[in-house]
Amino acid sequence: MLDLTVIILTKNEEHNLEKCMRSLEKIAKRIVVVDSFSTDGPVALAKRLGADVYQNPWVDYATQLNWGLEHTDINTKWTMRMDADEELLPELVEEILTVLPNLDESVKGIELRRRVYFMGRWIRHGGVYPTIMLRIFRTGFCKCEQTIMDEHMILTEGTTICLKNDFIDYNTKSLEWWIGKHNWYSDREVMDYLDKQRQLESGEVVKPKLFGSQAERRRWLKYMVYYKTPLMRRAHWYFIYRYIFRGGFLDGPQGLAFHFLQGYWYRFLVDAKIFENRIKESK
Repeated sequence: MLDLTVIILTKNEEHNLEKCMRSLEKIAKRIVVVDSFSTDGPVALAKRLGADVYQNPWVDYATQLNWGLEHTDINTKWTMRMDADEELLPELVEEILTVLPNLDESVKGIELRRRVYFMGRWIRHGGVYPTIMLRIFRTGFCKCEQTIMDEHMILTEGTTICLKNDFIDYNTKSLEWWIGKHNWYSDREVMDYLDKQRQLESGEVVKPKLFGSQAERRRWLKYMVYYKTPLMRRAHWYFIYRYIFRGGFLDGPQGLAFHFLQGYWYRFLVDAKIFENRIKESK
């Protein structure tokens, strides 16, 4: 057991939460669940599995996570952020157990590699894998950037290392739920797009940088390349790039569904809503 607190945000995540918490049993001294007044039972489940549960009204992911970091009495040396539909592979658990106690004090953050599963299949191509994310950090040295979508953790000081093994993102809810959630995401993506200049000027978000970390590079490609191309046409080009040139077709029928829905339909929906907003503003 490590001197580590894991914080998990929930909103109607009873279906996913147990597998997430079970994967943390060997490493977490304490698990904190911050619930947004769910109606499907994750509070009772989390308590039964030994978590400390707090409830706070939802504003956005960054606000909720930062609230949890500040208001749940975390006093362990390390803190870890997890989503309820994520879980650690056994190989990653063993790596964390080996690496964490032996790190130099200058290392304040640990990046992990994420696998995405969709309809039961690991999506390995199309630029999706691996997504490298800062998920473990020394308590008090990290916060979530205050953005509306696509939030990243930011260290206030120190260096990071990246572990070799993976955690998985595998939401077992229905495709209908996935589509509804991404429709909701698209609203927030439009808000984030309209607010991006203020965010960048604030100095409190990951800055676009071509030769920086994966998060910085992806943000550079999003803001400096993708958003500079023609509205709605770019969704076509992006899908072709992912599915053909980045090998998304190698992910089989599940990959076709994923890359089309996430890399084309979702991006096109965002652009259609941006276009709708411009029409409203012109009146």
